[in-house]
Amino acid sequence: MNEASTTSSEELADTGRTIEERFANRVRINVPPRTDPKLKALIEHLNQDDDVYALWLAVNVNAMERLGMTDHGPVHVKIVMNIALKLLRLILKSGVEPSVTHNYGMEPGDAEVVVAFAALFHDLGMSIHRADHESYSLFLADSKLKELLPVVYGAREGAIIRSEILHAIISHRSGGKPMTLEAGVVRIADALDMAQGRSRIPFEKGSQSIHSISAAAIESVTIDAGDKKAVRISVNMTNSAGVFQLDSLFREKLRGSGLEGYVELEASVAEGAEKNLVRTFKV
Repeated sequence: MNEASTTSSEELADTGRTIEERFANRVRINVPPRTDPKLKALIEHLNQDDDVYALWLAVNVNAMERLGMTDHGPVHVKIVMNIALKLLRLILKSGVEPSVTHNYGMEPGDAEVVVAFAALFHDLGMSIHRADHESYSLFLADSKLKELLPVVYGAREGAIIRSEILHAIISHRSGGKPMTLEAGVVRIADALDMAQGRSRIPFEKGSQSIHSISAAAIESVTIDAGDKKAVRISVNMTNSAGVFQLDSLFREKLRGSGLEGYVELEASVAEGAEKNLVRTFKV
């Protein structure tokens, strides 16, 4: 789906490395072509921000090294940002108006800023704790946005953009109820970081729950313009156990996102491609 999706779990974990060594493998955030100049300028500043990058590293220490979870750090948020921007562009291309335009008369490029930074900052709170990390993300993001947004926005516009980003961040939580198109897009994008190698870490470490097994069955995710709806998401699986991942994770994220009318999903296992993920299971 994008260049970062093939990053190995070993590269993501950085187990036992010093801060300097972790920074030496710094992941650069890149924006896709045709990106609004405001977003480009903000991303340039973000790529120089050691404070944010250190928080992303701390997120992954908690998630991967201490909890044995999947990547939630700089690679994850980069992937989610790119997915979110693609979803947003496909939906806008179908004639839908972004919420910042509908409510505030702002430009579609401003909607891209909201979506991109909500995606990039949505898991910052995991640097503090997994439990209620969405709420912790809010105050960390709020502080950082007050530093970054004045690069391209005046006080009035910046306050609106900041509130829209914070709304999208809190709406990605379980049971979150987005009130904007942009927040719904980020919520869905977060659930779609599941391509090969991205969801296998707990499984590779020995977890044999239905969650880890179903996640390991997802081979690839493709996002295109749909025939009946604005977006078609195609998921290729190596084992039909992946249906549980889609039903329990993606369906939960889609429900109440406000994007139900814009997104269609199909998942399939190629004929003859089904692989055995588990030979024996003991309790």
